[in-house]
Order: sequence, then C-alpha cells, then structure tokens
Amino acid sequence: MNVLIVFAHNEPQSFNAAMKDLAVKELEAQGHKVQVSDLYAMDWNPVASAADFGSRKNPDYLVYALEQRHNFEAATLAPDIAAEVEKLQWADFILFNFPIYWYGMPAIMKGWIDRVFVSGLCYGGRRIYDRGGLAGKRAMLAFSLGGQEHMFGEGAIHGELDLLLRPIQRGMLGYVGLTVLPPFIAWHVPYLSDEARAQILADYRERLHQLDTLEPLVFPTMGDFDETLRPKAG
Repeated sequence: MNVLIVFAHNEPQSFNAAMKDLAVKELEAQGHKVQVSDLYAMDWNPVASAADFGSRKNPDYLVYALEQRHNFEAATLAPDIAAEVEKLQWADFILFNFPIYWYGMPAIMKGWIDRVFVSGLCYGGRRIYDRGGLAGKRAMLAFSLGGQEHMFGEGAIHGELDLLLRPIQRGMLGYVGLTVLPPFIAWHVPYLSDEARAQILADYRERLHQLDTLEPLVFPTMGDFDETLRPKAG
C-alpha cells in the first residue's frame, strides 16, 4: 500500500524521530511505498489564511471552507497545500507521528489538518464519517507522552485517554471517512532508560506488522441518522 507519514517533532534526534525512521524502514521492508511529510523540516506554515487561495469565490468575505472547495475544484490552492493534498490522495494509509502537547497534537500538525483536509475533497454536507471523502483509506496515531499509563483512565489524574484523543480520532480522522486503527502509545518516554525505549521501539515494530489485523475504532454510521442528523427511531 501507499503510506504517508505525517511527522511533527522539532528535534531530529528525538524518540519520535526514531519512531518515524523505524516506520519507514519496516513499512518499506514489507513492500509498501512510503512518503514522509516532516513538518518542521519543511518549515510547514500552520496558519490558515486568505493566502492559501489563488482565486476567490467571494473576494469580500473569507469563508475558509467554501474557498477551500472552490480552489480545490479550480486547482488554485497554494502550492504547499496542493503538494500535501496530492500525497493525501495518493495514500492508502496515513500515519500521524507526534508528541502530545497540552492534551493534543502540536500546532504545526493541527495546521496541517486545517489546511490539507480541504472541503470538497475530504468532507462537505453529509459527506462525513462513513460517507466522508477519505472513506476507504486508513489512519493511525503513533505518539509519545510524558505521563505513565496509570495516569490515564476512569478516575485517573488525567482522565480517560479516549476522551483526550476524541477531537483527533473522531473529530478529524473519523469525520472525513478514515478508518482509524487503535493508537500506538509510547508512555513516559522522557524518563525511561535506553533499554525501556528500545523495548517500545520493538513493540512499535511489532505493531507495524499487525496493521491488517487490528480492529478499527467505531464511529457513527450515517445510515443510523435521519436528514436532520438525529438518530433514527429504533
């Protein structure tokens, strides 16, 4: 399959970078084609603005999603966005590799989502969830965080990890139709020994060999909702 790794870490020698390098090596060894969008190395601009559009549907008032749709159809998106959209269309599987910052992804990666998940291609109207524009493609998060596993869960100090990840896994990935695999989590990385970090990488290598057997996360199915997006009776 075609794999796009969207990678965000500001230190090339980081553990996340080691995860990225391992994923490239392992996935290519399995026969997959891999592209990497290294957002910091690319000096990716995360700010969604009028400069993203070479033409305007409404030059007097910016409605970003509507201009995305217009410019995608007119092939007038900014060159940096157009290049990433091309990768997105090419990919069968998208791997998001990043550290958790303040209960979310780094701003540079959120800006990639904002600018590259364009209306008209990825979503629009009732083209969401299982009817989203990226339906048929798969995605997975692979991230590190400073906390330990016991710090997350019902009644735990930081709450349930699923709730923390919901804006990403459901609100971004599931929303546009991606089939989302369970995340790979590198716990407590800054405080571990070299041996413990090596074990995490070994576990990650094993996960990358299980992509075809993992049970995807469950998100809404549009057929279960009426025209007003209320649940159907019964």
